[in-house]
Amino acid sequence: MNESQSMSGQKREPRYGYQDATFQAAGGEPGIRRLVDDFYKIMSSDPRFRRIFDWHPEAELAADKLARFLCGWMGGPKRYREKYGAINLPGAHGHLPITGVEKNMWLDCMREALELQDYPEDLKQYLMVQLSVPAERIRRRCSGPRPATMT
Repeated sequence: MNESQSMSGQKREPRYGYQDATFQAAGGEPGIRRLVDDFYKIMSSDPRFRRIFDWHPEAELAADKLARFLCGWMGGPKRYREKYGAINLPGAHGHLPITGVEKNMWLDCMREALELQDYPEDLKQYLMVQLSVPAERIRRRCSGPRPATMT
């Protein structure tokens, strides 16, 4: 029996996190781009998220990177790698003073952007749980000891 068959042999949709099921459920690249566009619109216009938005002086570039990252992260094409190379999320954010407050700001902004999408509710919930994992890895890296700087 494979992932897309139930015990009774009936065909069912693959669960999220399996191959490209999440990517497809999110609407592929166009759906992910809409999510990221809404995410940055919210972040740029809502004072609650101003601090983290100000960390993105090149918002268009940051949005492109996030959309490309999410494509691959959701099981679709590795668009980030195609354009920017390998990614190390904690390392890429290591210069920022990210604490639990900023991590939660980012997740709250993403939750609001997800609410604007025509995604199934279980996909929205799944994505929030899954996105909290790299968000926490980034927070740990950024709130840990800072490397000494050379003078």
